[in-house]
Amino acid sequence: MYQFKFPPMRKASENRYQALLEKVFTDRYKKGAEEVPFSRGDLEAAANLLKIALPKNLGDVIYSVRYRTDLPAAIVKVGTKGREWVIEGDGRAKYVFRLQTVNKIAPNPNLLAVKIPDATPEIISAHALSDEQALLAKVRYNRLIDIFLGLTCYSLQNHLRTTVRGIGQIEIDEIYIGINKKGAQFVIPVQAKGGTDRLGMVQTRQDIECCAQKFPNLVCRAISTQFITDNLIALFELTIDGGELKVVEERHYQLVSASEISGEDLKRYASV
Repeated sequence: MYQFKFPPMRKASENRYQALLEKVFTDRYKKGAEEVPFSRGDLEAAANLLKIALPKNLGDVIYSVRYRTDLPAAIVKVGTKGREWVIEGDGRAKYVFRLQTVNKIAPNPNLLAVKIPDATPEIISAHALSDEQALLAKVRYNRLIDIFLGLTCYSLQNHLRTTVRGIGQIEIDEIYIGINKKGAQFVIPVQAKGGTDRLGMVQTRQDIECCAQKFPNLVCRAISTQFITDNLIALFELTIDGGELKVVEERHYQLVSASEISGEDLKRYASV
């Protein structure tokens, strides 16, 4: 087995998740490998070896490095130029570190923000429990999916937990069903990211695969949404093309009171 040098292991109390993943990866990586499979049981074994208290939610170990933090430096430095390691589902309670092309999606700061009359009930804004829930609520109440896609859309379910063949258990933040003027029907998985969480290919790929399996007769249009500021929301339509994450379209919507939308704004929107 190929052995490479890596920085001394950080204290478990500093970052248990990073320590567990570093141990799992370094024990299984072989020089030149582009995939490193592991299981939930491997995380448990690593916790025992490192004498780390096992997290109550082992799934959060994976989620944290997908969307919130970077992988440990010992893993990152084994990547190649223009490619990085990600963690994907590989079946029930199974995962794989996989090298993929670097492709980070972030809002374009130069994009025009379209003003939309804010229809979010104040009581909802006052009591939203997390950035993600607040974002999903604002998208839903302001019909931003309809506006963005030009479809009539209906929320089918949020936080849909299901199992996908070849991937394992996944969760879709919210899923919509849409219809156009010709009667064609669409399934629209939405991933919502608040705070410092990042949009990525792993969730988009699993959302698309889930919809292909669960809704084979509907056209899938995968959406990601993210707060730029509290009332400025970015929406992306994403797809996987040639194994890479691609942006089909991006729009920014600014939720404001109706009085803040001027005649000049309306003329501008009519011409773009």
